[in-house]
Amino acid sequence: MSRSAMDDVDLGLVQALRVDGRAQFRTIAEVLEVSENTVARRYRRLRAEAGLRVIGSLDSTRLGRVQWTIRLSCTPDAAGAVAKALAAREDTHYVHLLSAGTEVSCTVSTGGVDEQALLLHKLPRTSRIVAMSAHLLLSTFRVPDTGPEPTVLTDEQIAVLRPDPIDIDVAAPPLHDGDRAMLRALNRDGRAPYAELAAATGWSESTVRRRLELLRRTGILRIGLDIPAAALGFGVEARLWMRVEPGAAVAVGSALAAHREISFAALTTGATNLVAAVVCRDTVDLSRYLTERLPELSGIIALETAPVIRTVKRAGTPQL
Repeated sequence: MSRSAMDDVDLGLVQALRVDGRAQFRTIAEVLEVSENTVARRYRRLRAEAGLRVIGSLDSTRLGRVQWTIRLSCTPDAAGAVAKALAAREDTHYVHLLSAGTEVSCTVSTGGVDEQALLLHKLPRTSRIVAMSAHLLLSTFRVPDTGPEPTVLTDEQIAVLRPDPIDIDVAAPPLHDGDRAMLRALNRDGRAPYAELAAATGWSESTVRRRLELLRRTGILRIGLDIPAAALGFGVEARLWMRVEPGAAVAVGSALAAHREISFAALTTGATNLVAAVVCRDTVDLSRYLTERLPELSGIIALETAPVIRTVKRAGTPQL
């Protein structure tokens, strides 16, 4: 399904689910001024034809965990197998094949900085991995998403859909086995009904509802929309690694986060201290972004670009 095949109802539904992936179809229908049956039918079609998925994911930083971005250079015959092995792990997300299929990048969550050595030992062991680097994510300017979103809804419509804000002053509650079971179910389907979540956890539906709302309010649980950028007309994705003057890194990262083309931006350790993901309509747009928009940002010393050849895993289960 292509961007040209979507009408304003489809695009409005996509944008509504970006605002709140668990918004009731009745509420979305009222905002879009269509029937609830129409919203449900369009949702099923976008899932089947455009690859749209709503995903519940854990924000491990709220639980004191840290994240690393990993780069692996492989021989051409090994990169695909390495990417699949990484995608199968529960502690990885955003696994990409890059640079003509000879490089793999991913994000890994660990319990702390001191677990880096353990992390590296757990990576796939093969002589066909010729180089590897790990960069600690220090702060995030824009959390990962699928890039530019439709702009069909008005501010007033968005306000109706917007969930309660995250309350960072509320301490993150400890996770129980039931929470983990619920998170696994939501990772498969972020819109899983309460009855299904109750069956997965062994809790009552009312307990599931209260616990889900608490995890969302404290920022532990994120309900996000996952849809291939190509389905929205953005056919070219790339990872950017930038070496930026230390005193300018925060300003550059904040500016990147405001760029429509940027779907992720973070400050990292390492020789390149900013990592970002860019989503463009085609190679012409990517060229224009790299040569016209980025040079406007003062403080960038060096830039490395790696096109995304294939996404093996996003925030949820592997795209195998």
